[in-house]
Formats: sequence, structure tokens, C-alpha cells
Amino acid sequence: MDNDYEGTNAGRCHRANFKDAPAIQAMETAMTQWQLTLRDTGKPRYIEIAETIHADIEAGTLKPGDRLPSQRKVAQQVGVDFTTVSRGYAEAVKRGYIESFVGRGTFVRELSEEREAPDPRRAVEEDPMMNMPPEPDDPDLIAQMEQGLRHVSANLVPLLRYQSVTGSLQDREIAGRWMAENGFEVAPEQLAITPGAHASVHAVLSHLSESGPTVLCEAVTYPGIRAIAAQLGVHLIGVEMDAHGILPDALDRAIGTHWPSAVYLNPTLQNPGTYTMPADRREQVADILRRHEIPLIEDDACCFVASDAPLPISRLIPDLGWHIAGLSKCFGAGLRLALTTVPEGQAKGRFAQVLQASNVMTSPISAALMSRWVEDGTARALQSFVRQAAAQRQALARDLLKGCDIRGQDEAFNVWLTLPQGTSRAEVMGRMANRQIGLMPSDAFTVMGSPAEAMRVCLGGPITKTQLAEDLTELRDAVLNKVWVG
Repeated sequence: MDNDYEGTNAGRCHRANFKDAPAIQAMETAMTQWQLTLRDTGKPRYIEIAETIHADIEAGTLKPGDRLPSQRKVAQQVGVDFTTVSRGYAEAVKRGYIESFVGRGTFVRELSEEREAPDPRRAVEEDPMMNMPPEPDDPDLIAQMEQGLRHVSANLVPLLRYQSVTGSLQDREIAGRWMAENGFEVAPEQLAITPGAHASVHAVLSHLSESGPTVLCEAVTYPGIRAIAAQLGVHLIGVEMDAHGILPDALDRAIGTHWPSAVYLNPTLQNPGTYTMPADRREQVADILRRHEIPLIEDDACCFVASDAPLPISRLIPDLGWHIAGLSKCFGAGLRLALTTVPEGQAKGRFAQVLQASNVMTSPISAALMSRWVEDGTARALQSFVRQAAAQRQALARDLLKGCDIRGQDEAFNVWLTLPQGTSRAEVMGRMANRQIGLMPSDAFTVMGSPAEAMRVCLGGPITKTQLAEDLTELRDAVLNKVWVG
């Protein structure tokens, strides 16, 4: 049989068995007869495309196995651009209505393969005030993530049991490989998998504050440490900082004055300042802590997001540094996992006891999903997506907030906005009420001195780039234009 015949429809039917031939013919017929008729709902066109496909499936106009027309053909029929149709098909794939195969086309999903329909109630719970990573929107990546959940489902019963508070040996070994891939070598016996960076910070601070109630930190720092310290009765003292982080001389003086039980730092894509402390500054800080023998709590929530961060400070003082490598910023906040390295020469026992008292254990289901994603390459794909999407949103913010005083880094999820003289954060917050973009005033971050007229502007989370662009434009107007309408 020659190759020309093999490439024809007749050739394909000949290769298929007798039972398959009618199915192939039905697919070809459906591809030529079905036409997309959009309903004007006021929603984005790509959403209307996905919802119309679903409505036609429910009405029986489209049946399982039917092949849809090419995206280009639909674009010509409906009179919209190709990109809109492509997004509409991708949304329909994401919702489980259809599936695409390279070289074969796009088909209505077979009933036997139909996915669990998304529960719309699960999509309404979000906290825009949190600094979240951009959410995946690539159907192939989402399908890859879902494959990991199928692995978890196949092992569900044993994963529902009580297990080690710091994660199983298997999961810690896999986590150690992930850390090694990212330049962090750690022995499994020094590594603990915890229910998120917040839980790790709480447990480490509880442990270290037994030797004293005072902890030093950046003057403007992550709000979570303020909440944890208040709960534990720990007195936080802010130390002067510049655009590269905490000032070494100021840190040295503060240690000599207050003799803290620990120093807390967030040196990589710092929340909210977005800076990454350079290598020479990290070495200076490490030298000071070593000389005074002061433990370090290094909250490295974005260490898997930043592609060019220097060696962690805790690696320079392995007997004093607690390194907390968060996974939420890379894999998604709902996973609630962090990889905590206990300093050399210290047993994990006391840390595990404190962690168990407040959290019982790390979820084996979450840990199993993390391990699967590391083993099958999903973790690396997610990391690549988050880095690229964050850089795109940073570029958007730089473009749309021209004239405003902002500080950001390509892989950060926010910018730090300093307001012009005469403009208050309360005024801007008021004008931006009911917008989807997440804004948080400087009050939440300030440990030392009076809060500046500044705010954190979040760029990630479920907000689309289109909505983000609208909100950033409105924010620029709120900052630079004082006209109120009402």
C-alpha cells in the first residue's frame, strides 16, 4: 500500500477495523456540519465559546466522539480572531468538555472519560489580599497536574492515615532531590516537610524564643511574622534596611543592644519590598550572626521562584541557620507545604514536637502530590510557568504604572508602590474599593517607625491579565489624578 493512499480518509478507514470505520465517518460529518452560534451573554468571547460548546453537548447537537471544526475555520464562521477561538477551545478543554490531540484534532469527550464537572462554589473562595502566584491557564499543564492527582487517588486509603509529623522518608528523599535540582543540598535527616512556611516559622520561633522573647527582623517585613510573634508573646524589633535588605552595621548594633534569641529575614524576592539580597550582603549578615552566635530564621518563601538568587544565608552558617523553603509560591498556596532544613548538629526532635503540638502532621495527600509532581516533571513545568507569567505581569505593571514610584523584580508577584507627596494610602484604597486587584497598605508590614505612604500591589492570583491591566490603569489614575466623581 503506497504512502499517498495511507494519507487519505479512505486509507485511514481501511487501516481501521470494520467497527471503527462508521465512527471515523461520523467524526468527519460532524466536523463539516456543526457550526458555533454564539450567545451574547456579556461575558468574554472565549468564555461564550466554551459555554456554547457545553450547551450544544447537553442539547445533543454535539455527541461524544464528534470532531470539532478547526479553530481557524470557527474564527472565520463566527467573525472573531483566531486567538479568541483558541482561548475558547482551551477553556473548554480545561472544563472537561472536549479534548485535543496533536495531528488529530479536537473531539467531544467520550462519556466514559468524562471528567468530574467543576464545582462553581470552589471558584468563589479567594483572598486577593494574599500575595499569590499567577494561576496556570495552559490546558496541557493543567492536565499534567491532574495526572498527579490520579496517582494520589490510586493510593488514597493509606494516605488518609496518621503519619510522620515531618513527612515520610520517601517524600523527604524526593523533596531533597527537588532541592538539589535547585542548588540546595540537604541530607534527608535534616529535612522536614511541614504544612507550609507559616507553620515552620511558628514552630521555629516557638522553639527559639524559649531562650528569650526578643527577635530582630527587617523594619518592613512579611506580616505573617508579626502575627506569629504577637501570638507567641515575642517582641519584634525592626532593623534599618535599604534597597538590598537589612543593613549589616545596623544589625550588628541591634544585636549588641537587644541580644535577641533569633533574627528573622526574608531575603529572596522579599515580601513586600521585592528585593533579593545580594551575595556580599548575605556574607556580611552571616559573619555578624556567626560572631554573635545568633540563630537565623531564613524564610525563603520564593527560593524556588527566583532563578538567580545567591546561596541562602543559612548555608553560610549551617549550624545556626534554619532554612524554610516554601512551595506555595511555586506550586500554589492550596498545597500548603514547605521544606525546612534544621541546622547541623541539632536534632529534629524538639522542632517536631512543637510542630506536632500545633499541626499534628503534614498532610500525606499534599506530600504525595508534591512527590509525584517532582518525579514526573510537573514541578519543573510549574516553576517555569510561574517565572514566565510573573515576569509578564511585572512588565505590564511597569508599563501601566508609568509616572508612579514602584519597585519590583521580574519574578516577584507584587510591586511596592510609594505614593507621591500629598496622596494618602487611605485615599487610594478608598478609590480602588471593589476592584479585583489586591492592595495592602504599608501599616501591615511596618515594624519600626511610622508607616510610609506606600502599599503592596499584588499581580498574581486568579485575576486575568485583562482585568489586571484595567485595575492597574485605574490604580495609576487613583495615584496621579485626585478627581473624585460622585
